[in-house]
Amino acid sequence: MNTTRETLQQSLSDLFAPWVQALNLQVERFDADSVTLRLPQSEQLSRVGGMLCGQAMMAAADTAMVLALIHHFGQFRPCSTVQLSSTFMKPLSGQDALVTARLLRAGKAMAFGEIDLTGADDGKSVFRASTTYALM
Repeated sequence: MNTTRETLQQSLSDLFAPWVQALNLQVERFDADSVTLRLPQSEQLSRVGGMLCGQAMMAAADTAMVLALIHHFGQFRPCSTVQLSSTFMKPLSGQDALVTARLLRAGKAMAFGEIDLTGADDGKSVFRASTTYALM
């Protein structure tokens, strides 16, 4: 199957729990080894001071990497997050977030990736994560 923005966007509706869908993630772009999602700024995802909460960042990062795997394999392949190691570098407020998941390696049983979350307006990195997935 050829991956398109539409098929990746449809995967968000078809494969993810309603609370993940409530993040309103939008596929921005993709290339050979990465997928970038837009996480819209929202009061529901903000904590005191209007800062994007860490739980939303982690959920968006994990979701983006699953889409990167779908893009890599050309279809959904059942997988499970084994490890997600995250670093919160600075708060993000007053702007959408761009979540770029880059697949580093996908083998027969495991996949490895890294995620960078930046401000959509200023491009500053606010969150980084490394991930490992079991492929089933």
